Amino acid sequence: MSTTAARSNYQLQLWALLMGIALMAIKFVAWWFTNSNAILSDALESIINVVAGAFALFSLVIAAQPRDHNHPYGHGKIEFVSAGFEGALIFLAGILIIGKAIYNLRFPQPLGSLDLGVILTVFTGGLNYFMGIYLEKRGRKVESAIMVASGKHLQSDAWSSIGLIVGLGLVWITGWVVLDSVMAIVFALLIIYTGYGLVRSAMAGIMDETDTALVAEIVEKLQAQRSPHWIDIHNLRVIKYGANLHIDCHMTVPWYFTTREAHQEVEHLSHVANDNRENPVELFIHVDPCLPDSCPLCMKFDCSYRKHAFEKRVEWKLENVVVNQKHEVG
Repeated sequence: MSTTAARSNYQLQLWALLMGIALMAIKFVAWWFTNSNAILSDALESIINVVAGAFALFSLVIAAQPRDHNHPYGHGKIEFVSAGFEGALIFLAGILIIGKAIYNLRFPQPLGSLDLGVILTVFTGGLNYFMGIYLEKRGRKVESAIMVASGKHLQSDAWSSIGLIVGLGLVWITGWVVLDSVMAIVFALLIIYTGYGLVRSAMAGIMDETDTALVAEIVEKLQAQRSPHWIDIHNLRVIKYGANLHIDCHMTVPWYFTTREAHQEVEHLSHVANDNRENPVELFIHVDPCLPDSCPLCMKFDCSYRKHAFEKRVEWKLENVVVNQKHEVG
């Protein structure tokens, strides 16, 4: 990632953090005037927003650092740690909110100034939603797990605010104070689900779980721009280091290619993989020589060493490119 892009991400996350602090203060003011348990649950989640936002800001600084001897693949994995940390905090907040709501179901408290609470909730929810949309969009563009997680969190907070407004409206209309705690439990369950999703995604990144959609996208690009010299590509693996990708694969080229010619094909494949990507893709390619069994699927028709006639073009797909086995006509 370029220095300019890293600085832009840092500034955006800083603004999100500062906005989160301001909105947290507004939500606690709304709770002070209304004594609403549902609004308190929203305010408590804002504490999580601020803590997670601060950690995300720190993580962006670490992730942007260049490679060194101790971190030859860079510092991008910190993004998954940050996303997991944020998810764990969100999950914990949901548990605490449920505990507080159950307490208030047994010992209900009178509510007041619900009109002010609704107005402040609408204001904070709207800001969270639009900031969340922008953060997630930017995060997907630069492939930043931190910013995507922050954006999703803010959006889930906004949707919770919408439900909160509906709940407060029902309390206002019916006078049933118990609905306030019921709505708080509903919000908490949504919050727990969001937190679980972030932790699950972070663990997948840390454990190098295959991102099927990403690998399929890469295979599709290679298939669309494949060279006749690339007789076969297999054992393709993709590892994410934050915004950067590391790809391993085996590529079969004609056995009579010189080292220089084989290297040119490796460079060609690298350019294809990096085409139209915001962040660089690093490739480690193991070059294999072709065998007589490769002839039926080889599209290098000017080959004077061909042992068998061409029979079939093998379409590269996710299912056959990730397997550690040369393709055969079958």
